[in-house]
Amino acid sequence: MSQAAEPAIAVDQLVKVYKTTRAVDGISFALEPGSITGLLGGNGAGKTTTIAMIMGLVTPTAGTVKVLGAEMPRLRYHVLHKMNFESPYVDMPHRLTVRQNLKVFGRLYAVEDLDGRIAALAREFDLSEFLDRPTGKLSAGQKTRVALAKALINSPRVLLLDEPTASLDPDTADWVRAHLERFRKERGATVLLASHNMAEVERLCERVIIMKRGRIEDDDTPRRLLIRYGRETLEEVFLDVARGRGEAREAAQ
Repeated sequence: MSQAAEPAIAVDQLVKVYKTTRAVDGISFALEPGSITGLLGGNGAGKTTTIAMIMGLVTPTAGTVKVLGAEMPRLRYHVLHKMNFESPYVDMPHRLTVRQNLKVFGRLYAVEDLDGRIAALAREFDLSEFLDRPTGKLSAGQKTRVALAKALINSPRVLLLDEPTASLDPDTADWVRAHLERFRKERGATVLLASHNMAEVERLCERVIIMKRGRIEDDDTPRRLLIRYGRETLEEVFLDVARGRGEAREAAQ
């Protein structure tokens, strides 16, 4: 990253403590504008808490988070309109139609020509046939396409994704990944992707940050991680880190 380019996301010595649990324990990283980075870790590794602090939803116990130069959460209203989030685990109101849900979120982001933007997203994500259907009546794949349309309705410069293709069939998952790649390249958006799908991370991400027990265990390109751990897939690297095999190998050398 050039000295003139300010990080899109900058995390410095970030800590979050819940009572006696250190959910995030002093992590630091900076993401280059226009990059796509995988955030990996097992359940309880601290990924969701980290994303929540980046979004300004959770106040850090210590350390700082900056998004597009704005300190979160203190200055979050300076940049929230330039960010968005997508997760299949966060439902939109089921009784509202797809169009109504997209209008609600579009108004929250003050999207200009909202009807035109929804029409464009409907064409892009093949939503037209069920735009006026209650969201709760959609299939898992259709809900994912709607959630992605919602996440992109404001053409965000920073996009945070939590398991975007979970529970999808391979064809729909591949379609979602291809669209994310295209959006990132065309718009120069910075993407942080939390996923347990290692093949997805290998395909999409230029960099991988692996967390364990609230700390960053490793941080590198997928290729260099494979070489360093002597593995053929990121899934094998992930299992080495999760089970401490990498530490044992280093100790034996």
